[in-house]
Amino acid sequence: NATGCSSIYGGNLPMTPYTVDVNGRGPAWSNSLFEDNAEFGFGMRLAVDSLQEQASALVRVMAGKLGDNLVKGLLEADQSTEAGIAAQRERVAQLKKTLAGLDTKEAARLGEIADYLVRKSVWILGGDGWAYDIGYGGLDHVLANDRDVNVLILDTEVYSNTGGQASKATPTGAAAKFASAGKEIGKKDIGLMAMAYGHVYVARVAFGAKDVQTLKAFQEAESYDGPSLIIAYSHCIAHGYDLALGAEQQKLAVDSGVWPLYRFDPRRAAQGQPPLQLDSGEAKISAKQYMRNETRFRMVEKLDPERFRRLLNSAEKQARQRVSLYKQLSGVSVPQISDAEIEAAEPVATKA
Repeated sequence: NATGCSSIYGGNLPMTPYTVDVNGRGPAWSNSLFEDNAEFGFGMRLAVDSLQEQASALVRVMAGKLGDNLVKGLLEADQSTEAGIAAQRERVAQLKKTLAGLDTKEAARLGEIADYLVRKSVWILGGDGWAYDIGYGGLDHVLANDRDVNVLILDTEVYSNTGGQASKATPTGAAAKFASAGKEIGKKDIGLMAMAYGHVYVARVAFGAKDVQTLKAFQEAESYDGPSLIIAYSHCIAHGYDLALGAEQQKLAVDSGVWPLYRFDPRRAAQGQPPLQLDSGEAKISAKQYMRNETRFRMVEKLDPERFRRLLNSAEKQARQRVSLYKQLSGVSVPQISDAEIEAAEPVATKA
């Protein structure tokens, strides 16, 4: 969890979401520096994978003492569901009982790391200041790998925790520190950039607009065996309205096309389907109706009404173009080419 609102407000004592259930199980939470959060979480994934590989190797070494059925179950367990994970936990408990009766170095070491035979989920959390700007190089590096990590960007469209400076996530027309007259350039499309890799699961969500779509995105990201990125609309006091109306404002953002909802799942491409699914349709209202509800946009009008009108028109144009682009991409299937076709297309080598 990168330092920011998610760690300061999200983990504020005496209440914290990072707790345990009746069995003592829960998230192992750690706080990272603002600039290296992606690398920090990636290191956790590498460590977990390394310990899982060590445990699996020791199970194979001790197979004769553990029994074929237990070894097969531990090494070949399907842990893609909660039921599968629960079954693996029972096998690990049985393993520990067996190891307790064995007095060897291998048994002692396997007993220490046996819990890593149960699938671990790694989530990297942070805001747009981290993901779009200061930590983007690290985030891009992590997404460019094939490890099973999940990234959640809590996108407030501004550096919230440090006083409200403009970030590359700040949209056109919004006022913020270093953009007090309204940001001229549009919002960086980090989701589209991640989709370009082809192997990254990407989703854009706003639970105030479509909570079921948000839930589906988290379930799909969790089940995807590779890097996943979820960009979540996160309302903030820097937006300048009563946050009790946050869910309603999220819906306006989606209905206006300013915040289109989608899920890009590489697994769909293998099935001959377009990997991108656009979950929000055509704009139902204008971008202006959404923007006029927030002080960060209205204060630009007070400073320079003519500039505000121009920025509003620019934001409207960008929203329509973005939805149009996603709509086109949602109809594009990725050609699936077999190894046999590649080999058949190779030219026959000739002698000089």
